[in-house]
Amino acid sequence: MTSSLATPAAASDLVQPTRLWTPKHVVVTASAAEQPHTAEILRRCEAAGVDDVTMLSGDRITGLRGGSNREVYARAKSTLAVVVAPPSARKPQPIPPSADWRIDLAKGCPAHCQYCYLAGSLSGPPITRVYANLDEVLAPIATHVGRGSVTSGTAERAHEGTTFEMSCYTDPLGIERVTGSLAAAIARVGAGEFGDDASIRFTTKFDDVTELATLDHGGRTRVRFSVNAADVANRFEGGTARMPARWAALRTLARAGYPVGVTIAPIMPIPGWREQYGQLLADLAAAVADVPDLDLTAEIITHRFTPASKDVLLGWYPATKLEMDEDARSAKRSKFGGVKYVYPKDVMAEMRSWFTAELDRTVPSAQLLYWT
Repeated sequence: MTSSLATPAAASDLVQPTRLWTPKHVVVTASAAEQPHTAEILRRCEAAGVDDVTMLSGDRITGLRGGSNREVYARAKSTLAVVVAPPSARKPQPIPPSADWRIDLAKGCPAHCQYCYLAGSLSGPPITRVYANLDEVLAPIATHVGRGSVTSGTAERAHEGTTFEMSCYTDPLGIERVTGSLAAAIARVGAGEFGDDASIRFTTKFDDVTELATLDHGGRTRVRFSVNAADVANRFEGGTARMPARWAALRTLARAGYPVGVTIAPIMPIPGWREQYGQLLADLAAAVADVPDLDLTAEIITHRFTPASKDVLLGWYPATKLEMDEDARSAKRSKFGGVKYVYPKDVMAEMRSWFTAELDRTVPSAQLLYWT
């Protein structure tokens, strides 16, 4: 992997974040209380104005259930639990097509996206759990460098080194204000603590990048902003930074020397989708205009859902206008017998053809990593 020198952002490049999440309740398990990183989490929570912090006598989190689905949802979404990641959660898992391995700093997300991909994969109320045993969580990066099949050993993406995805089960920037886990990971990987070929990556819908822009990242962290057409973002992505703020944050980090990217997801064939996504690509081009030494990627993901995720989402958002009609979709089965509903082949082919051509025309500097 070839690392560029970090270029901390100038004061004029920094923008004030438009969306900051502050939990109403913080609970700390007994095991987490013993971890060194917990002190940093509590310091950040205090600085953010959190005054409801409960130190539990054990490791079981209770009190989230009770009342309607909406009440349970609201209570969980406003709670941060500081816990210890068990051994099973610290074992890196392959995560194609994004990265070689998955590393989880937390599980759960404070945003309110009505298509949330976590809905069918996390059990129980949607509380956000941050892992206090940060040293143990990050340790496998060193042991897995040089292993993997997505970037390691591939001609197309070998320059990225061995990649570790950190946003499979959370938006790490969305909770960074009260955790500090992301900054610690970026600084330690950037310093080469886990080897020169290790790199991390994450996707976010938030814009609080002031601290990140000042870090010595060593070019070893790729920050991708999850972006979408205006009608999709405004209607279905509650609690997140609005699109103009995400573009500003992307530009700030690109000018600070970070490899950056966009995750255009989930794409939907809404009325006027060509015009709306055409505007999105034009906005991307404007955001990265004149950025020196730009390293820009794109990942494009179409909307899909499973029966389980649909049930959960309708419980969380009973009035949603999100289209989840099995009869209008194609069923795609996994080798384990699971099913997810995707757009029909002709719709997928039409969107893929348009996006690949338009991305190349509008933002030729962007490397398209995959379409799915």
